[in-house]
Amino acid sequence: MSKKSFVSKLMNERDKFEQLLNRVGYTRRMTLKGVAGKWSIKDILAHILAYEQYIADRMAEIVHGESYVPCKTQTALDAFQDEFGYPDFGSPLLDDDYPNEWVIEKYRNVSLDDVVAQELQAFSSIVSLLEKMPEEMINHHNLYNRIVNHTYQHYREHTHEIKHWLKINGIQIK
Repeated sequence: MSKKSFVSKLMNERDKFEQLLNRVGYTRRMTLKGVAGKWSIKDILAHILAYEQYIADRMAEIVHGESYVPCKTQTALDAFQDEFGYPDFGSPLLDDDYPNEWVIEKYRNVSLDDVVAQELQAFSSIVSLLEKMPEEMINHHNLYNRIVNHTYQHYREHTHEIKHWLKINGIQIK
């Protein structure tokens, strides 16, 4: 896949996700629990933000010739989380639940507007870094697959949950 076609696909997937969020409308709907388990749409956005920031930071390291090594000890994992503000999603030490619970707790008292702004910035960083990278670098680091896993794979998963939640709650989207 070429970088141009990948960026086009990424932007198309992003557009579909944003269109759904825009149709949800009202801020209060974005903060109602129960969309995905006990999560609200705001919680889903915080979850996506953390994963997008993670891949954006790994991409920045690649661009600057820095190395990322997944955390192998709890001490390293704690230090990573303190430094970056999100869990080391690449660490084999993480279970499936801890990172998500940690992220939701971190953003519990952050406003919806701030979560949205931070998430948009993380996504913009991914696109900007991708556009700066030569094709060889992208392929060498398997970034197309890694970006999909940290962006639109999440959009697709959560789109289904959001649509289902809207439907069972009788909320019509235009």
